[in-house]
Amino acid sequence: MKTLVWVEHDNAAVKDATLSAVTAASKLGEVHLLVAGAGCAGVADAAAQIAGVDKVHLADSAAYGDALAENIAPLVVELMGNHDAFVAPATTNGKNIAPRVAALLDVMQVSDILSVEGEKTFTRPTYAGNAIATVESSDAKLVLTVRGTAFEKAATSGGSGAIEAVAGPGDAGLSSFVGAEIATSERPELTSAKIIVSGGRALKDSATFEEYIMPLADKLGAAVGASRAAVDAGYVPNDYQVGQTGKIVAPEVYIAIGISGAIQHLAGMKDSKTIIAINKDEDAPIFQVADIGLVADLFKAVPELTGKL
Repeated sequence: MKTLVWVEHDNAAVKDATLSAVTAASKLGEVHLLVAGAGCAGVADAAAQIAGVDKVHLADSAAYGDALAENIAPLVVELMGNHDAFVAPATTNGKNIAPRVAALLDVMQVSDILSVEGEKTFTRPTYAGNAIATVESSDAKLVLTVRGTAFEKAATSGGSGAIEAVAGPGDAGLSSFVGAEIATSERPELTSAKIIVSGGRALKDSATFEEYIMPLADKLGAAVGASRAAVDAGYVPNDYQVGQTGKIVAPEVYIAIGISGAIQHLAGMKDSKTIIAINKDEDAPIFQVADIGLVADLFKAVPELTGKL
């Protein structure tokens, strides 16, 4: 079986989510990568070095520079004539491209897979991760998205994939890139951080969130996350949100401060290696999944913890 993996990148470097997708694809058979972008030859060179990669298809065109799903999906469909499966990381862009590919191929997509059980059999979460479904596809072509936290990241070196230039349909004329407001931070990226400090609605407002969460995160060299309640209340931007409708994370250490542990939040972080919870409500659901729980007033405990680091 030949599998085509869409490489998520910024036209300069391969994103970590791609590495997990490569690991998942390698369980199906031969792994080919698709690098579609503008001025992205360097990305293709780096992608060819990923362990387990046999070939890299490089589509270098201005039409693919902004990863518009309307342009990339037809390119993927053209390449699927020689591939049995298409795999994309379950990121915002991946979840935008894959359904269009599935629709154009007239097949059912298998979303957010957690494991590969057979050639066409996979597990995926349902009911916010409280149940795991085993599904089998009967379609001739597979379209999959991969939950990055469920698979080990492929090594970024050791591969020797051949790079092959491909030409696609180009601009479909259905959409255009207007602009992007991208938050920049000196802290690690949320989805790849080893330590995450998250705050909840108990922080009261954005100034309090900044006062209590940020110093602790800086001391630990951690990324900052938040519950949906904190995001909806305007304490922090949307890209901080961890949970079913936010980002799925699995760091070495996840510190939940003032987070009750609603099922939607747990779905996004319960695969963390060590979960530490600080909450004054001893009955908070977060303590059911926490490895270490501290029943305390966060406004006293967090500054004390930060001061001792």
